[in-house]
Amino acid sequence: MRQFTGKTLLVATHNAGKLDEFRQILAPFGITVTSAAEQGLPEPEETGTTFLDNARIKAHAATQATSLPALADDSGLEVMALDGAPGVYTADWAETPQGRDFVMAMEKTHAALVARAAPEPWQARFCCTLVLAWPDGHDEIFEGHAEGRLVWPRRGQDGHGYDPMFQPAGEARTFAEMSPAEKNALSHRGAAIRALLNGCFS
Repeated sequence: MRQFTGKTLLVATHNAGKLDEFRQILAPFGITVTSAAEQGLPEPEETGTTFLDNARIKAHAATQATSLPALADDSGLEVMALDGAPGVYTADWAETPQGRDFVMAMEKTHAALVARAAPEPWQARFCCTLVLAWPDGHDEIFEGHAEGRLVWPRRGQDGHGYDPMFQPAGEARTFAEMSPAEKNALSHRGAAIRALLNGCFS
């Protein structure tokens, strides 16, 4: 497994919340973290049908455009009663002409569960695939999952995306009711990042 030896890492995202999470987690390593948005890169079209496909598209587009090692994450929510939806299309469920609206996406998800008369608990899991790519085309892949259930009405003010609706297994609070450190210890992205740190930053 290839080690990361640079001083600057590009996180291939335009999502400020996601960027903040990566900055907090990588801060102890003394690595400067920049983003695709800060570098003025366009968002590549995510044409993949899996989290891995889309993470690879984003990571390789960013590293080729900047010659910096690039880390991309593709993540989403799989709801068992909805046959795994929204899954790889999680962000699409939030798209509006004005940008992403996750309150709308959570309402859409809740409406779909009600329409199916899906019995509670509504089992769900967050999935995260990370791809760390280098300009020479090499990449390393890491995955993480967080099992849990969906709750309604949504609860909490912190976090982002579907966090106010997701209650991780064994917990009484949603991700949006937890501090960033508490969430990182349990989250799909936290698990994938720990695997990345052990693999490429050890």
